[in-house]
Amino acid sequence: MLLKTFGWSFAVTVVGLGLAGVLWGWQGLAIVGILSILEISLSFDNAVINAGILRKMNAFWQKIFLTVGILIAVFGMRLVFPVVIVAITAKMGPIEAVQLAVNDKAHYEELVTSAHPAIAAFGGVFLLMIFLDFIFEDRDYKWLSWIEKPLARIGKLDTLSVIVALVVLLVSAVTLAPHVAHGGGDKTVTVLLSGIAGLITYLVVGGISGYFEGRLEDEDEAAEDGAKPAAAEKKGNGTGAAVGLAGKAAFFMFLYLEVIDASFSFDGVIGAFAITNDIFEMALGLGIGAMYIRSLTVFLVRKGTLDDYVYLEHGAHYAIGALGVILLVTIRYEISEVITGLIGVVLIALSFGSSVLRNRREGKPGAESSAQSEVTSGV
Repeated sequence: MLLKTFGWSFAVTVVGLGLAGVLWGWQGLAIVGILSILEISLSFDNAVINAGILRKMNAFWQKIFLTVGILIAVFGMRLVFPVVIVAITAKMGPIEAVQLAVNDKAHYEELVTSAHPAIAAFGGVFLLMIFLDFIFEDRDYKWLSWIEKPLARIGKLDTLSVIVALVVLLVSAVTLAPHVAHGGGDKTVTVLLSGIAGLITYLVVGGISGYFEGRLEDEDEAAEDGAKPAAAEKKGNGTGAAVGLAGKAAFFMFLYLEVIDASFSFDGVIGAFAITNDIFEMALGLGIGAMYIRSLTVFLVRKGTLDDYVYLEHGAHYAIGALGVILLVTIRYEISEVITGLIGVVLIALSFGSSVLRNRREGKPGAESSAQSEVTSGV
């Protein structure tokens, strides 16, 4: 199971580190290795969130996530994205931007860094919306019940998460954007526009995927009410909803996954400049890390870990909320990637520990009974 799931990640690691050693020597090998570890530490919570979405999809789309998805993650976000940012910021063509990245690495890094307020606002608002929609929903299992119960009650107002996100964006633009961390003058308008773009992206992609997912669930319920044998047989063989999302529902869910991954990668790409300003070392190192995150996502789905340890998703969403806030704060203030990574790891570790304690209290070391209602932990 472990080798089957992580086999490609191990292979990519060997090839990637070997290539780094050949092209850049021992120094390049060390840099690529450090970048890989950086990406994994920053994005572990991403794997948990991805697993919660991926388990709703059928086997075909899970494979698409591991193949096409990894190409988008490695070449799109880790290589092409910084070049596109430079091209837009410096108002130059993509070929000129690539030449700049290869021939004038210091200036290239400067241009990418100067675009950080826009990137942070977009990614911060997008991730914040994921957290808010989670925390405002009334769930069967509650980790920090003293927080989640009252928030679930006020979360019955459908537009509350949007209102909170817009208020946070407005406060960030007014207090942080006028004096950005990387110079460049007042970025208030840039932060506002980028944050609104992040909000719109979340609402559009998430809304469309949710619409098709809802339609598929309605069809499944109609099939069950009609006592169709074929539908019953399919439901008995799958995990999650029916046999997993397919068609348009899965496609838009896949797009939603990719946008989430893009938002998670912002801090990794920006943070990588503290280690190297070579875009090829950066893409190789962060790409290896991204491969492990995807393998870990599939591992969590196949092992049913999210069903066995019910607070993992809570910990991951709290980590997402923290990362969203951190991204917005970095518009003006520098925050070490070590802090960002540790917050996510600590929150997930605490949620995992709470899940283990819960299972022991219930006498269930593994899967949970679907008939169980709300359970709270002592954390």
